[in-house]
Amino acid sequence: MRYLRTDGHVGIRRPRPADEGEFIAAARRSRELHHPWLAAPDTPEDYAAYLRKNRRRENDGYLICDRGSGAIAGYANISGIVLGALRGGYLGYAAFLPYSGTGHASAGVRLVIEHAFTVLGLHRLEANIQPGNEPSKRMAQRLGFRLEGFSPDYLFVGGVWRDHERWAITAKP
Repeated sequence: MRYLRTDGHVGIRRPRPADEGEFIAAARRSRELHHPWLAAPDTPEDYAAYLRKNRRRENDGYLICDRGSGAIAGYANISGIVLGALRGGYLGYAAFLPYSGTGHASAGVRLVIEHAFTVLGLHRLEANIQPGNEPSKRMAQRLGFRLEGFSPDYLFVGGVWRDHERWAITAKP
């Protein structure tokens, strides 16, 4: 398997149509883990839409994989990419069971951040995290994100407008 970046037991790569079955099975297996924070694509139609979205210039998607088995351990996306004076985007991420709590997601997201700041040439990434999502906030802190603010009714998730904390990281000069 060719990875964009690796670190020990984790590698990141682009999602492909051939990943559909494994991705959907992992998303379904992890529904309770993700609820109510997000809904990963868990149908063939949703996965196809996810791939189409990632082909647009303002989006980029990555699979976080266990290098030993090649299994999909999670995924990360950068959306709303803006170049010019901002050079930033919005980072989203999720681990899949049984890899939650193993360090795969943290290592994979760190690789995505490095890729964004080098290959994509971005300067800033923002992660919007719901206030009760403590595992996601702890991971953001470990990776060097800083809390910048609070946005009520910020994103429509699971049929409800939800509050979010805005966490951000910038490239080191």
